[in-house]
Amino acid sequence: MDHALRLGARALGHSAPNPAVGCVIVRPRPGGAGAVVGQGWTGAGGRPHAETVALAQAGPAAAGATAYVTLEPCSHHGQTPPCADALIAAGIARVVVAIGDPDERVDGRGLRRLEEAGVAVTTGVGAAAAARLNAGFLATRRRGRPLIALKVAASLDGRIATANRQSRWITGPAARARGHALRAAYDAILVGGGTAILDDPLLTCRLPGLADRSPVRIVVDRHLRLPLTARLVATAATVPTWIVTLSGADRARVRALADCGVAVVEIDETGPGEMDLARMAAALAARGLTRVLVEGGARLSALLLSRDLIDRIYWFRSAGVLGGDALAAVAALGLDHPDGQIGFRRVDGAALGDDALDVFDRIGGALDVA
Repeated sequence: MDHALRLGARALGHSAPNPAVGCVIVRPRPGGAGAVVGQGWTGAGGRPHAETVALAQAGPAAAGATAYVTLEPCSHHGQTPPCADALIAAGIARVVVAIGDPDERVDGRGLRRLEEAGVAVTTGVGAAAAARLNAGFLATRRRGRPLIALKVAASLDGRIATANRQSRWITGPAARARGHALRAAYDAILVGGGTAILDDPLLTCRLPGLADRSPVRIVVDRHLRLPLTARLVATAATVPTWIVTLSGADRARVRALADCGVAVVEIDETGPGEMDLARMAAALAARGLTRVLVEGGARLSALLLSRDLIDRIYWFRSAGVLGGDALAAVAALGLDHPDGQIGFRRVDGAALGDDALDVFDRIGGALDVA
């Protein structure tokens, strides 16, 4: 199952709206450990399924073998036949499943179909790791929104830019490379309109061999201020780009952006000029996103945190200090007492040259399996 989980992780960032699933088929050998005869993970856009790939690789050797799958095999007819039926037809003797699939079209039906066909079923193996692997998919089914992670590259004192908004480069090459790898594992990158205008970023994955894994680029731009000359707009024909704005946006501006290849998503207000971010998150899930990486700015980060919409934080910390006149990583939250701080749990970390990465999950959030 550990191997199946590693395989499934390869699909993160390009299997949406489907889950990232891994499958390993092991054939027993007399007097020794079993032999892996097939393995696979979810393809781009969710097809083919991991079980389909592994069964094709195993061929006749699948008969009498055990299949280890990170998520309950599907039981419904969609673009492909049910994976539960494929496992049965191949003669699989036993299926070991990490977690069930909460999709209403599955939700236990796949397991029942296997058992009714005489296949031995074991569940719960590697369940916590599998839940974390597919926390984005599970969040869309259970919470109606994607997993939302915040990425911050800051100084030792929590600053992301100097007073004159210079931010290149706070962290070193190793940290920046890890940040690009993160982009490849998410369905979309989200930034605020101010960040998009001031920094004019590309928001693509620029690691060798991963250029085709650049996610959807999303700008939260309440009043459609992003210029048509921005690099995000200029490259929208080749890398999907969305702008999330307030309902009732200027139609001529929307058409101009659409002519450049930009999709405009309109969200209702919660107050004068304030966007309903919970509704925005639901709209992103409805458009097929399961994992969204927020890369700034400070105001958007604060708003998402204050509305309890951040499930994970990747905090890249440099070994330098910028001082109190520099721009804080998170804008004002208006807290009156330390007891009101938004709580996270450190779950991982790594040294990246002189820099460091700390990973925190929201206590009680989509990734909290403690």
